Amino acid sequence: MTEPLLEARDLWVPRRKHWALDVPQLAVFPGETLTVIGPNGAGKSTLLAVLAALLPPKRGQVRFRGKPVDFRRSLSYRRHIAVVLQQPYLLRGTVADNVALGLRLHGFPPKEREARARRWMARLGILDLARQSARQLSGGQAQRVALARALALEPQILFLDEPFQALDAPTRTRLLDELHSLLRETGITAVYVTHDLNEGLALAHRVAVMMNGRIQQVGTPDQILTMPVNPAVARLAGVETLLPARVLEAENGLLYLESHGLRLMALGRARPGARVLVALRPEILALWPPQAQPRSSARNRIPARVVEVWPQGALVKVVLQGPQGMRLVARVTRIAAEDLSLEPGREVLVTFKASAAWAVPDAPEES
Repeated sequence: MTEPLLEARDLWVPRRKHWALDVPQLAVFPGETLTVIGPNGAGKSTLLAVLAALLPPKRGQVRFRGKPVDFRRSLSYRRHIAVVLQQPYLLRGTVADNVALGLRLHGFPPKEREARARRWMARLGILDLARQSARQLSGGQAQRVALARALALEPQILFLDEPFQALDAPTRTRLLDELHSLLRETGITAVYVTHDLNEGLALAHRVAVMMNGRIQQVGTPDQILTMPVNPAVARLAGVETLLPARVLEAENGLLYLESHGLRLMALGRARPGARVLVALRPEILALWPPQAQPRSSARNRIPARVVEVWPQGALVKVVLQGPQGMRLVARVTRIAAEDLSLEPGREVLVTFKASAAWAVPDAPEES
């Protein structure tokens, strides 16, 4: 198995009577992009600051290529990394001066500084701005300069802390696409912090979900979306329906459940008699006319009534009520909503596959 390029062990950073960070273990492997996702105040930026040797932990260790990072003498480690923050922090001078700044501080000779700076300015589409003042750039241009400055160092690890948060949506999308291509082309290992689920999933090989200073789950984007470990992760991953249920039978990862008087099926790990929450992403729920016989392999079928219909761009969010107060949230296309004449009071049949539903433990969430 590949050894981690970067590893955190037993990290702890205090904050008053609680903690800002409590991470027993986290590994980042060569060539991967690890996205750290969580709500504001979850400890994401604190974790990045510790991993980048910008903030010493009260306890614990960061290891680079198997060797501990000395936070008191971290210059040798910092020569292998680069950091891009939400604010570009450009200095006076031209765009070219700013892109070459890190190379100059690292002692690269002038000709190599110029060659690398020009190469990365060209790659990020700002070569025509090379002689322009860095203080006269748009937000998107400024962040391109910050990225070029970091990538010109050809770091072994690139740390990015919500670098596109302040940008408008079209600019953010373009830069995300370009960054995705750059990371895949160069093979640079990256740690990317964001509170935006879609942004994080777009870049990640793996995702670490943080809440309250702790990592709740680490996995591939598909694992985070389809197999959340608890209700909090499920909600962060876009689950809008969590049905309380009791496990009737368990067979090789397939659960037979009772919820609101109905018998349902879902995947999960639980014993008979356990209380769980069935996590249903809105896009997995299919809606049909109430008396329809759907040509589908979905074995879960729930009669329901439309409560609310909310247009959301090309899609429509539909809130439904099933038996015994069961609440469901589906998301369908506008065409499907029109075909079904969806409006409050409309009766429908809701179906979903057992393989698309995931049962999480019904336990109190950590405060």
